[in-house]
Formats: sequence, C-alpha cells, structure tokens
Amino acid sequence: MQPYRIVVPSNCNIVELALKCMPGLRSFRALSLGVALLCCCWDVGPLGANASPSPEKSDTVGGTVLNSVTHRPVGRALVYSQDNRFATLTDSAGHFEFKVPSSEAEGRSEGPIPSASPLGTSPAGEASPPIFVMARKPGFLSDPNTPATQLNPGQKDVTIYLTPAALIVGRVTLAGADSPERVQVEIYRRQVQDGRARWTSAGTFRTWSNGEFRFPELSPGTYKLFTHEVMDRDPLTFNPRGQLYGYPPCYFPGANSFAAGSAIQLSAGMTLDADLTPRRREYYPVDVGITNAPEGVGVGVEVSAGGQGGPGYSLGYNPQARKIQGFLPNGTYTVEVSTFDQPGEAGIAYISVKGAAATGYAVTLAANASISVNATEEFTSAEGAGDGLQSLGGGNPGRARSLQVMLEPADEFGPGGSAAPLRQPSGPEDESLILENVKPGRYWVHVDSARGFAASIKCGETDLVRHPLVVPAGGTTDPIEVTLRDDGAQIEGAVENVPAVPGSSRTPGAQPPHIYLIPSPDSTGQFREAWASPDGTFSLAQIPPGDYQILAFDRPQPELEYRNEEAMRKYESREQEIRLLPGQNARLRVHMILGSE
Repeated sequence: MQPYRIVVPSNCNIVELALKCMPGLRSFRALSLGVALLCCCWDVGPLGANASPSPEKSDTVGGTVLNSVTHRPVGRALVYSQDNRFATLTDSAGHFEFKVPSSEAEGRSEGPIPSASPLGTSPAGEASPPIFVMARKPGFLSDPNTPATQLNPGQKDVTIYLTPAALIVGRVTLAGADSPERVQVEIYRRQVQDGRARWTSAGTFRTWSNGEFRFPELSPGTYKLFTHEVMDRDPLTFNPRGQLYGYPPCYFPGANSFAAGSAIQLSAGMTLDADLTPRRREYYPVDVGITNAPEGVGVGVEVSAGGQGGPGYSLGYNPQARKIQGFLPNGTYTVEVSTFDQPGEAGIAYISVKGAAATGYAVTLAANASISVNATEEFTSAEGAGDGLQSLGGGNPGRARSLQVMLEPADEFGPGGSAAPLRQPSGPEDESLILENVKPGRYWVHVDSARGFAASIKCGETDLVRHPLVVPAGGTTDPIEVTLRDDGAQIEGAVENVPAVPGSSRTPGAQPPHIYLIPSPDSTGQFREAWASPDGTFSLAQIPPGDYQILAFDRPQPELEYRNEEAMRKYESREQEIRLLPGQNARLRVHMILGSE
C-alpha cells in the first residue's frame, strides 16, 4: 500500500480541524472519523510519479514517540507541529514521518501552499523558522515544563516522550444501606505555591448507580480522597418525625477527618484501587442566626470540623429566615460566614453538636478590613540607575503605580492567588496604597517594586517577611510599613555542566537551566529565581543582602517546597552557599542538577 500525501489549503489549520473532529481524542473511532473528514476537505493522493504531472521533491523528517516510564513505543499518538502546519499519527512501533515539500516542488504545485515550505528554507530561498513538534494521546500527559522538540532537515531520530497518566478507581459502599445511593466523591491535590504546600480541589465525581467512581488523567503527585455527606432518606425506612441519619465524609482509607486521611502518592502510569465505606451516624438540626444579615446579598458558608480545617462538611444559608441551617453529626465545628457584596462582611461562629439540635447560636457580621500600606524610600542612586527591573506600573509616575502589594492566604486549603485587591490611585497626585476588602484570616505579604527591593515589611512589631499577617474578625489592623532600598547585591554566574552538541549551544529541544536563590533560615535574604541563557550564564540584580543557597536545575521545579526546611534537606549536598552584602558584585559557578539525578 502506497503512502498518501495531504495537500492542505493555505488558510486551513490541520490540528484545529482534526481536534474538532476528535473532541478530547477520547476514542480511536473518533480519531478515524476525524481522518475521514480531513480526507474530504483536502486533496489526498499517493506520493509518487503518478500522483501529479511533476514528481514533488520533499524533505523527510521523523522520529519516535515513547512512553517516558517504560520507554516502549506509543502507537496511534498524534504528532503535530507547534505552528499547526503538519500532523500525523504514529504507527504501531511509535514511528512518525513528515513529508515536507521543497521550495522547488512548491513552485510546480497546483496553487500556492505558503505554509508548506521546506525545513530551513522559505519559498524565496531564505531561512525559515524550524519546525517544533509535540505529541498527545488519551491516557498520556503533556508536560508543560517540557518544550516542543525541534526537527532539523533530514532528521529522523527525534524522540518525543509522553508521560502516562495516573488513575484512581474505586467503589463507595454505604454501610448498612439497603439500596445503592449515588455519592459525590472529591479528590484534593497537594500543590506548592510560593514555596509552600497547599491542598486544592482536583475534581469531583458522582458515583455511578453501582457505587463505582473513576478519576482519570491524573498527574504524578500527592492526593487525598473523600466522600461528601449523604443523608439517609431511604423511602422504606425514612421517618420525617424520627431520628435523622446520614453518612459523614469518609476520608481514604477510612478516617473521619481530612488530616487523618492517608496521602496517596501517585506515580506516572499508576492505577490505584481506592474503596470507601462511609458509616451511618445520627444527624441533628443546626440553626445559626445572623444578627445583621443584609437583604438581597448572597452569603457563603464554610464548615470545618474539630478545629483541624479541611473540606467535607456543609451547611446552607436560608435567606428568608436569615439563618445558617442544616444537619451535622456530633462534634465541634467552625462556621465561617461571608457576604458576596463589595465591600464584603464576614463573621465566625463556633458550635457544638451533642446528641440534640444545635440552636441558640448567632454570628454578627463585620465589615472586611481596609489596610493602609506606607512605603519609605531609602534610595542611594539616581532613579532608574542599576535597578535591573522593569516598571510594574507601565512607566506611570508615582510611588503607588510602581509598587505592588499582594496578600496570599496562609491557610493550607483552598485556591491560592491574591486575596485582596490593591486600590488603584484616584488621580495623578494620589500615592496612597490601600488593600481593600480583606477577610479575616492569616496572609503572607508579597511586595514587588519597579525600583530596588523591599528591605523590610512590617505590621507593628511583626516581621511580615517571615511571619504571616493576622487580620482579626471585625478588628482593626495597623498599616503595613514597607522600606524600599536600591543597594542590593548582584550575581554574575555560570552553570558548569550544560550539555552541548557540535554547532549548537544546547541539545535540540532542551530548556535553559533554571536558577533558584533560596534564603537560609533566619536570613535577611528573600527568594529569587531566574532563567539562565542557553549557554548557562545568568545574572541577578537587586538581591536583598543575606545568606543564600543556590540551586540550578535543568528545568523549572514547580513543586520545589523551598520554604520547608525538611523538604529541602535532600539538596544539602548539591546546593552552593553564598553571603551577599549590600552593593556586592559576586561571581560564581554552579553545578546543574539533572532530571535523572
């Protein structure tokens, strides 16, 4: 059987059309349908002398797609160019090839095909951008930290690796239930943000009628699994006037709290069977009044058990009664209430359920805080001299436009990101900085300046570089005092073991090294990171003075928990220590840690 060529109109995007025909690439049947539709859209014919009046010359490039764990070939994977000019499927041995028309053949073809220039040339004979290819297939993950692979003219030995996705499957069995019940199951993933670990939701699944559930396409990492509450309302046994029963959250493998649940370590391609058996317990009515509930405003309610925090339990808001209501089993709970208006209000109630209805509780909402930020400039050089930073304010004058202050929740649960917006200046002369609508809680404070660096960040006597800002419910908070300086140190460095090939500064497709500058415990330094150039050289400017450990990796480390001393001990033999003084210019060489090490 002869190979076929696909002639694509210049305004056609192969990959986009293919993916529209194959939503999610969920099945080979959809894949076949997509290929059939492609054939209907484009001129398809066999390559060879009889395919056209003049035989086409072409450059052939190709390679192999392998499983990154087993190193076995991955068949029927879609390989496509980053610019969407070319696409093909691998064969059973994982091989793929692109037939790229040459400029000479392009000139004789019927109709212009401007996107089908040969590798390394353009229709005018000028050098054209290289082709970068990627691969994908259901059941495999594409690593966002791995760049596309470059294809050079005539190259047929390129290897693309796909990481097999992990999978969690299981069944929920309600102990003592006479009939099956569909249960909501949720999975949380441990992720590192700003050097600290947090638990964030990674998805939910409502069990099928037989109680089974499935979490596919999971990345390697640390997870926790639990069921949501289920009320027992079996029509054969349910008595609306009798004792109410329900099934509290069950945290894998069988714990009664998120903290006590086991952490699930998933590796690439791993499949875990995780069965859950919630236990039936008595549930009692809960009634928490809101003394100053606003009219027509949405109210959010979060419930955590035993003072340990974590998801699983829930109550609802009754706007007619202006109360927090629902059912909970015996235990102690923290109920956090917040409104959705701007500026919002918040309050906290601590309740206890002891074998009877929990009533008589009330919460009073208080306005969220507005926190002033005062910036003191202790600059020693002319404006713009030696900053090494780009303006965060788009070049607008004024301190308020060149300083960014962000609050990151210190709680280990929930989404990250800035917790309070910084009020924009009201006019050209307004240089005041105010963090508005800050809910009660604990926050890490981050300061970015268009000039110099934040030498200190304080609130009263609290050092906010090393300790979180505590915002009380309904209370007032002292201003945040920021001191800016521009006498930071500078580093000029080089990575020693950067791999290279003849005629190239790096192995094709490899990323430049990534540098991490991590302050030592109790140091006055602050975390910094930077890309090195392809040859391994790097520079960092305006580094706060202090003691640091320097680490260089061959790729970014999004899960580097650099604020956790215990987690960083494994790098003790690989790190390089340095002490930086104000205004110092330091030069150093570091050894790169490879992904295989």
